[in-house]
Amino acid sequence: MARIRPWLSERLLLTRQATMDVIHSPKCLEYELQGHPESPQRIRLAADYLRRQGYTFIEPVACSEEDLLRVHTREHVDRIRRGSAFELDTPSRPEMYAFACLAVGAAITAAERQAFSLMRPPGHHAGRDFNGGFSYFNNIASAVAKLGRRTLIVDFDGHHGNGTQDIFRDDPKVHYLSLHGRGFPGTGLTSGSRYSNNALFGQVGDSVFLKSLEALLAHTPQTEQLAVSAGFDAYVDDPLASLGLSQDCYHQVGRLLAGLRLPTFCVLEGGYVPEALGPSIHSFLLGLNDTA
Repeated sequence: MARIRPWLSERLLLTRQATMDVIHSPKCLEYELQGHPESPQRIRLAADYLRRQGYTFIEPVACSEEDLLRVHTREHVDRIRRGSAFELDTPSRPEMYAFACLAVGAAITAAERQAFSLMRPPGHHAGRDFNGGFSYFNNIASAVAKLGRRTLIVDFDGHHGNGTQDIFRDDPKVHYLSLHGRGFPGTGLTSGSRYSNNALFGQVGDSVFLKSLEALLAHTPQTEQLAVSAGFDAYVDDPLASLGLSQDCYHQVGRLLAGLRLPTFCVLEGGYVPEALGPSIHSFLLGLNDTA
């Protein structure tokens, strides 16, 4: 499949209709760590792009402590609240608790409205009792747990969602599926009864990625809903987790997931080329709306 640059992708996709609503608060842009790849610019540019495509934006509210405690221990919640949970890649300060709670609240709203949560910080590296990988609380896990439905979680971020797998490892109502590279966090190399993993190596490109995803999807249990950890750092130019994917590949990922014909919501994870993130999300959502 041909590689599509952001400027060309925008020109090709401008005439296509917006699909899901977008859950977003500009408050998530109010913190920044100098030189950190998880920057507000990536979300700011993506939000601007999606507004130009005609998406409806909905403002979320912060989650409750009860929402957090469905998937995290009280000790973990208290560490984040105090700003005492130390990870080199996930600096912890007391004000991060409010930002992280707003991201969880947005994921819950996305689940309730079958929408796309465009927020930061991301969440799929946060486990029941740990943070890391830019993640403080697990946004998508909190939303899945609150709705309480039989759920298939599909995570196509370039990194394995070790936190999500940790949280739902023994939950009979949730099956976790991840397609990712072999780098950070070094997990997701095996599969189990409640989780399916495929760890790819190097710049595999669109064809290998899509065939691998299709194979994983062929063996998933019947569920009531689909929850998508939508990470875009496997994109060809991404500095952190590239698997050599084009923006058209994300359209095809959306089409594969649409074929499951399940109520669906999505939560943003990674994607660290700011100008490419919006077009990649739009391409994916157009594919997700293609049920022909």
